[in-house]
Amino acid sequence: MALTVVPISDVEKLSGETNTDAMWKATGEDPAFKLSYNVMRDAFVLIHLTPENGKTLDPRVYIDRGKGFREQDSMILSTAGSFLITADVGRLGLIRSFRLDPCSKPSTFRMEAKTFPSKAALTAYVKLLDGVESTQQAELGVLPRFRLKVPRFSSSKSPLLTRFVQASYALAARETPSPYDQIEPWLSIIVPVYNASARHLDDLLSSFDNQDQHGAELIFSDDGSNSDDTRQWFLSRKERNNLKIIMNSENAGIASATNAGLLEAKGEWITFLDHDDMIAPHALKLIRKALSENRKTTFLYTDELIVDDSLKPIGTLLKPAYDAVLLTGLNYINHFSIYRHDRLRQIGYLRSGFDGSQDYDTLLRYLHGQNEEEILHLPFPAYWWRRTSNTYSQTFLKQATINARNALEDHFARYGDRVQVTSAITATLHRPVFDTNELTWPKISIIIPSRNSFALISRILTDVYERTDYPDYEVIVVDNGTTDQNVLDLYKMWERNEASFSVLMKSEPFNFSRSINRGMQASKGGAFLILNNDVEVIEDQWLKEMASCLSLKDAGIVGAKLLFPDDTIQHAGIIVGFGGLAGHWYLRSPKDYGGAMNRLHVRNSFTCVTGAVMLISAECARAVGMWDEDHFAIAYNDVDYCLRASKAGYRIVWTPFACLYHHESLSRGPETGEDKIRRFEMEKSHLRKLHSTEDFQDFALNPNLSRDMSVPRMIVPQILYPPRGGGVPSR
Repeated sequence: MALTVVPISDVEKLSGETNTDAMWKATGEDPAFKLSYNVMRDAFVLIHLTPENGKTLDPRVYIDRGKGFREQDSMILSTAGSFLITADVGRLGLIRSFRLDPCSKPSTFRMEAKTFPSKAALTAYVKLLDGVESTQQAELGVLPRFRLKVPRFSSSKSPLLTRFVQASYALAARETPSPYDQIEPWLSIIVPVYNASARHLDDLLSSFDNQDQHGAELIFSDDGSNSDDTRQWFLSRKERNNLKIIMNSENAGIASATNAGLLEAKGEWITFLDHDDMIAPHALKLIRKALSENRKTTFLYTDELIVDDSLKPIGTLLKPAYDAVLLTGLNYINHFSIYRHDRLRQIGYLRSGFDGSQDYDTLLRYLHGQNEEEILHLPFPAYWWRRTSNTYSQTFLKQATINARNALEDHFARYGDRVQVTSAITATLHRPVFDTNELTWPKISIIIPSRNSFALISRILTDVYERTDYPDYEVIVVDNGTTDQNVLDLYKMWERNEASFSVLMKSEPFNFSRSINRGMQASKGGAFLILNNDVEVIEDQWLKEMASCLSLKDAGIVGAKLLFPDDTIQHAGIIVGFGGLAGHWYLRSPKDYGGAMNRLHVRNSFTCVTGAVMLISAECARAVGMWDEDHFAIAYNDVDYCLRASKAGYRIVWTPFACLYHHESLSRGPETGEDKIRRFEMEKSHLRKLHSTEDFQDFALNPNLSRDMSVPRMIVPQILYPPRGGGVPSR
């Protein structure tokens, strides 16, 4: 750890390259040093004091217990010729210093200050010192880690989670607070309360009081509690400039209590917290900094640390940047959410009748019509969510789910869409289903590149014509030189039986992008479905689901969930930047695996989806142009096309409700042989050069998750990542 020694008064350094190992002269009667360390640090501090010429010292130590260096918190050590003073400061803490007065009269002495990661390492070092037997040894014991009333951070059972939390808060501690308006608070924190425990209220208030950013107010709005514990806690608290207590006479519900708090709020910005949760160290400082540096922001949310009732970390919610499609499947945003007060007034604050999902309803109404680039995600665990079994949404989960779906149906109605919200793959998550009577189904041109491979092309054509429920489509097989007579006869059979079937035949080396371009140029449809010949249909509604997703705001491309024949996941979206290029995430995970926050059970926006099953709107196709035949003949052509579509302002949607088998690359074979390997390396080089994929931060992936494997894992942050807006640029 970085230990710093700063002289406070009446000392002069005589020699030594650093203050942590130097000769000093006390020039007055009150010589003093401040010894400081980081939020994340080695656990033990050693101070070795040795006076010159065999004289004596009488050190005094001032311990900060959350209120600075006070006389009542000091320790006077007995007079002796030399001292070894040790202290257990812990590996993590918000209190980061103590004061040492080496003597009470003028003297010359040497002071060495060191740190050690363990008691064993400290003990081993002490044994090596000369004259240690005659040295006075003083143990200060366990020094305070946190300011008064802030619960101690308790390490998780997961070492990685512990390191992640420690590193996040250590990085945050280094940030400088932003200036704030001295007259009006910049933030009002509204906490609805009903029969809360005094312990939980103490924890929340302490976490607020110990923030290192001022200018916020905390408003408790009690919803007619009848608990003596709760009422006594409020009665024992005095209001102050940054603390308000509202005692509502009746129990009218969360929405009513929250609105009562809003009516008293003076902040430009508003956030809502639960009474049993906590504000993480440095959270308000980072939120204020983000808002100050992004003046056009209309909404901001953060990541969350999940803790148990004793505040031991048990997990995290590491969220993606704003995704309006994902939000219609689950409320992944939740806490810490920062709203503009004027916008909340405009929508009429919270609505009653959505208990258990009142935050979700408010969020959907608030974000309606907002610019997605101005909705920021701050990837920092700013909120400690105490997971217990007795919150409203857990206790009354069925009703909360119904209320969430009512809120979603209202949300779509505001855009003029009639939907029925049903269960997703996880029963408590959501699948908005568009009213098929109101949808206009575009004519879809299904483009299938193929050559030979009788079994594959025979199956996919049968699946399209006999196992697909879609009202209007044509099929165009783009064949680059079939020689198998069985396949040629198959084409003739389909041409006789289906007027919508055609084949574009040209003998040439396979180039996937060229095949797609030829197919799209010959198409008559209002949308284009790129379909590999090694795909197998599982259920007949798959194409209607994909086409309906084009009705989502800004949607230009839709991808499907694809499985390997052994029922493991082949495609659930592509993350740009995986391996420095791009890759499928959750590859080979079980068929119904949900992933983080069960995101794989609902629709998502992505930067890219696979071209094995890709639906493209005609408008998007016109804007993006041709597939790149020169740079991406075989590999990464779908990534390149999607990146260009994304840059043009189109949303790329992935849906798990269109699920098919993909017998990957069976018709083309593996990428072996010198020519194929050389071509593949060239296409990887083109992707890096054209799209800077090595440094690409995909909005769909939290920056604190790894990019070196298909199942991302938490990484220990080396920097604090800046907030990011939504993944759909304005057109």
